[in-house]
Amino acid sequence: MDIKQAIHLYFIMGSQNTQSDPITVVKQAIEGGITCFQYREKGTGSKTGEERVQLAQTLRDICKDNNIPFIVNDDVELGLIVEADGFHIGQGDVPLKEVKRKIPPHMVVGVSTSTVEESMQAMEDGADYIGVGPIYRTDSKEDAIAPIHLTGLKEIKEAVPSMPIVAISGINEANARKVMEAGADGISLISAISQADDVVQTTKNLRKQIS
Repeated sequence: MDIKQAIHLYFIMGSQNTQSDPITVVKQAIEGGITCFQYREKGTGSKTGEERVQLAQTLRDICKDNNIPFIVNDDVELGLIVEADGFHIGQGDVPLKEVKRKIPPHMVVGVSTSTVEESMQAMEDGADYIGVGPIYRTDSKEDAIAPIHLTGLKEIKEAVPSMPIVAISGINEANARKVMEAGADGISLISAISQADDVVQTTKNLRKQIS
């Protein structure tokens, strides 16, 4: 997997992030041009148990059919069940080294970071990419910390220039280009796509902004 290419337009969603059918939303996002999908079933209203596994499997199959990398947020067991392409973990999740011990070597692992220190540690521990942010304020994550803004992104890019970086939080059509210019290799979005009136067109517009 070409990591920088995969994280270029990175869509993150769980059923709690949309009032529409999540399967339809993912299909439309793929049609619009996303390059990666992360299944993040977390927070109020999210699916649990067998429903969660079934939705993950369905979305995994759709992504596989369209050559879109399928990443699972945090849950190693779920990712192994559906044969995901990789995982994404936060600072409060299972440590990267422990995740690496549990999964096959071909699976990638991304780590959320918000400081230079966290980013350097992720690189040292073997992260395949880092999700840097929150760049801007967001309502999509209930546990979001204070934004680091573009200045924080630039500092991290300078500290770990070889590490693939996908920017996280509060990114939309209006600011996507600025985020890329600040040093990101890609942008990740939740609500900008999952709650769009026209998912296909919105995704196409985002792709144009960062091309």
